[in-house]
Amino acid sequence: MRVLLQRVSHASVTVEGQTISEIGLGFVTLVGVGHGDGEDQAAWLAQKIAGLRVFEDEDGKFNRSLQDVGGSALVVSQFTLFADARKGRRPSFVDAAAPEHAAPLVERFAEFLRAEGIPVQMGVFGAHMLVQIHNDGPVTIWLERE
Repeated sequence: MRVLLQRVSHASVTVEGQTISEIGLGFVTLVGVGHGDGEDQAAWLAQKIAGLRVFEDEDGKFNRSLQDVGGSALVVSQFTLFADARKGRRPSFVDAAAPEHAAPLVERFAEFLRAEGIPVQMGVFGAHMLVQIHNDGPVTIWLERE
């Protein structure tokens, strides 16, 4: 599994003109699922994300986690994280898991985040989404668990 994590001051997902989810301070987690991924990767990533210290303390140092600041997570499925653009001009997505495997695992990842005490909002798997991200910092971190 791969997660592109962005620290945000605000984020939302709109589908067909309707805002379906929205958070304030927290993380947008763009989540990609590969063929061999399972619950172990999802659990590890959720625990890592909940405790990752990338929020500033009173001295401006990265010493606070999402749990510490009472932030939320917006989980958005993102099969394009498995794009392979080494050849040609059109990326290949053969390394991305099929929707019937990926969708439940993205949901399970969200459940693991909730179990860590993180309020979670979700995108819509497979939908064309407009994701508004107010990246704070900017802070963007790539996480992967094979």
